[in-house]
Amino acid sequence: MSLHTVLYGYDLRAGACQYSSVWGNVAGTDMTDQLSAKDWLDQGLKVLAQRGFTALKAEPLAKAMGVSRGSFYWHFADIGAFHAAILKHWREVAAEQIIAGLEVAASDDNPLSLLLNGAFGNRQTLEKAVRSWATADPKARAAVQAIDRRRIDYIEHMLRQAGVKEAVASARAQILYWAFLGHVLADQPLTPAKQKAVIDELLDMAKR
Repeated sequence: MSLHTVLYGYDLRAGACQYSSVWGNVAGTDMTDQLSAKDWLDQGLKVLAQRGFTALKAEPLAKAMGVSRGSFYWHFADIGAFHAAILKHWREVAAEQIIAGLEVAASDDNPLSLLLNGAFGNRQTLEKAVRSWATADPKARAAVQAIDRRRIDYIEHMLRQAGVKEAVASARAQILYWAFLGHVLADQPLTPAKQKAVIDELLDMAKR
């Protein structure tokens, strides 16, 4: 079974940000009464990935979506509430949906292999944008710290399920996650061959 879900904010079947075409047909259409809070949050993740956290403002978001600011304020009391909701939504798509998908796939595939191939197979622009936001905003930093802990704990759980002893699983989960963070921050992508070699080595290390 393939893992048809998003990995740390990206669709495993797409190389670009999954939110890049969400609103392709919105401009010029009055959708004020139709947009849900999730519509705004999906648009927010798209903008965050493309232009960074400073672009998460009501006026430009509404303009991009072809609606008035009234739609925004129908769902969110202020921009602070929107930012808090964006961070919560990011955790949902970048951690909870991933874990749920891996749990479904676990009976047919190697879940750790799926996780690493997905994590290292995308540019992780959204992940990088949230981490940049975290350097300037304590609430974003707290959200990043919470998702880091959630992910590391789950990787450790996967390793323990595979028979790795608890103390070793904890150390290896941290190392695997550090490798992922290095990938997020790297400016130059690996060639497919080198990427495969890195993933194979990480999987071999994890299972020893």
